[in-house]
Amino acid sequence: MSMKEEALRYHSEGRKGKIEVIATKPFLTSRDLSLAYSPGVAEPCKEIAADKEEVYNYTAKGNLVGVVSNGTAVLGLGNIGPEASKPVMEGKGVLFKRFADIDVFDIEVNTLDPKEVIRVVELLEPTFGGINLEDIKAPECFEIEEVLKKTVNIPVFHDDQHGTAIISCAALLNACELVNKKLEDIRVVVVGAGAAGIASIKLYVKAGVKKENIALFDSKGLIHKDRTDLNKYKLEFAIENKYSSLEHALEGADAFLGLSVADLMKPEMLRKMAKDPIVFALANPDPEIPYDIAVQTRSDIIMATGRSDFPNQVNNVLGFPFIFRGALDVRATGVNEEMKLAAVKALAQLTKEDVPDLVVKAYGGEKFSFGREYIIPKPFDPRVLWTVAPAVAKAAVDSGVAKKPITDWDAYSESLKERLGYSEEVMRIIIHKARNCNRKVVYPDGEEEVIIRAANKVAELKIGQPILLGNKVRIQSKIEALGFESDKFTIIDPTESQSMKNYIQKFYELRQRKGVNKNMAKKMVSQPNYFACMMVAQNDADVLIGGINSNVQYTLKPALETIGMKDKISTVSGMYIAVINRKVLFFADINVNINPNADELAQIAISASDAVKEFDFVPIVGMLSFSNFGSTRTPESNKIKDAVRIVQERRPDIVIDGEMQVDTALDFDILKNEFPFNNLPTAANVLIFPNLSAANISYRLLQKLTNSTFIGPVLMGLNKPVHVVDRAANVDDVINMTALAVVESVSKN
Repeated sequence: MSMKEEALRYHSEGRKGKIEVIATKPFLTSRDLSLAYSPGVAEPCKEIAADKEEVYNYTAKGNLVGVVSNGTAVLGLGNIGPEASKPVMEGKGVLFKRFADIDVFDIEVNTLDPKEVIRVVELLEPTFGGINLEDIKAPECFEIEEVLKKTVNIPVFHDDQHGTAIISCAALLNACELVNKKLEDIRVVVVGAGAAGIASIKLYVKAGVKKENIALFDSKGLIHKDRTDLNKYKLEFAIENKYSSLEHALEGADAFLGLSVADLMKPEMLRKMAKDPIVFALANPDPEIPYDIAVQTRSDIIMATGRSDFPNQVNNVLGFPFIFRGALDVRATGVNEEMKLAAVKALAQLTKEDVPDLVVKAYGGEKFSFGREYIIPKPFDPRVLWTVAPAVAKAAVDSGVAKKPITDWDAYSESLKERLGYSEEVMRIIIHKARNCNRKVVYPDGEEEVIIRAANKVAELKIGQPILLGNKVRIQSKIEALGFESDKFTIIDPTESQSMKNYIQKFYELRQRKGVNKNMAKKMVSQPNYFACMMVAQNDADVLIGGINSNVQYTLKPALETIGMKDKISTVSGMYIAVINRKVLFFADINVNINPNADELAQIAISASDAVKEFDFVPIVGMLSFSNFGSTRTPESNKIKDAVRIVQERRPDIVIDGEMQVDTALDFDILKNEFPFNNLPTAANVLIFPNLSAANISYRLLQKLTNSTFIGPVLMGLNKPVHVVDRAANVDDVINMTALAVVESVSKN
């Protein structure tokens, strides 16, 4: 399947598009109806009618941004119209929600007249807490934003202009600091006089660069005072006609900002720049000069691009979600220059701080420290939220545009961590950790389309090297039908494998005193699940992902017979990672042990705690029951109490307590106020269920009745990573499970 087909399928499968609207209040009973609508809704209406500011207290306005576009400058596609721009605007909404927990309505308007766009936004002001203008071509975008900043009392921000400006300005500050150059002394050459180019040099000037030291080029050449074809926005940066060409302008220049086309800058131009040249080549997907050629040409270069596969990615997602978060939280009436510069300085400062292990591990163990290859934070650094948003909010307060000033900034920062925290990052971080680990991943169900599609993505993301088991002809035909490249996969038919004879002998040696003869060994190893387990056992594969066509036991039994369990572990168990209401919880045992005794429950708790640490969470274990700390004495509740004691004896490093009811485990106020003697410092995030019925019912109820994400099951206790996915698993489920298993494999090694 080509990238085009995969992208179209992504946007069209299931519920069309990428967004939906979800109610935030219960709506199940007639009483709920009377409160949500008539007659109860009249009460907030009357409050707002008396004081319009009350709309922020009784509606979603304060956390709602309108993403507005007319589709005249969409990505690299140009003027493709409002309908064709909608997928991008929906995507922008996803980024707002994902990175800053901001809700979005995308508004595509069918007009080329900037005055009509202005009027639409003015009329919609009562609906939104802020407006993000997007993909509107220059110079109309300048006029639209200029007018709206004067006529509406909510933040209006054109990300195509200011996003690139803010991120690149932060990078410029740090780059100049590294090479001991002052902003007021540097000479800058900018190619690209569109929205981003004009906004960038305006912000550079605010930061300290002298306007007369900037040479701006458009498609017709230098922007100079003798030209008669300049609009007022370009004319503001017109200089004397003193450069005959871009190459001439670059002679002795300190910095270059490219927002134009690929391969515009030649190596000989780069050689003529000043010592320690700062080059921001931001054309996408291919920069104005290829990264490898640039660093080969000048060893003293500091370079940034728009690409994630090179150091110093200038990515707008480092800006707009957090700028709006800060602006919304103080009810700012606009986004002014002070707020933009605050975002610049916050990003620049964050780059100089120690990078936590969470971020290091997310990028495959690569260590980052302030220097030539790390002048701006990484896009997946969750600290950006609680660094940039408070800086922007404080600038809004200090500059007098905040209608709801914040007084306790520490509490505000903590609220941001709670609002989004690390939970929303869990799978993205794990996928980043899994990248470039070079692990071989075997899929016993290699003929299944879901597996093939997932394996293709695993290869593309560099999570692992996929090995598909099954009939080669059938697998190959499906790969071709999907339009994938065959060289991304290793295809093995167990019945034709040269390793079969060796695997049969090894398996026979393992099981000959456990009722398996040579013929039985041959028959069993010929099965894909046994063959795959032998590959992992013999180190011909690092990870096994099965289960798409069967239950857990179909994979677990051969894994136990070939790979075996960890030392000091006699109980294998299963755990799900659950993301519920932006919190990450770990459920065990979900799918292996029907009615574990106290010793088995203790082992499940130990395995779960160790597994959770591998995913960079601090395990706080709650042992669940229908009883709270001895409130009911039964064999069932006593079993939980005994399990807690066993864990504390064997592993005093594990934070654990119980028996407790699930609401007690999850509500720290209950723990603190009603059971102050308990051992937990916070609410539990690892929940150990007393039996399989309780665990399975709880997990499936949550899965069906809530908007929750479950990743798993993660099999715990085996010597090597062998995991299964549900029979109803989709492509993303398989990818997520593969990433988890790869991370586990790296951790074990």
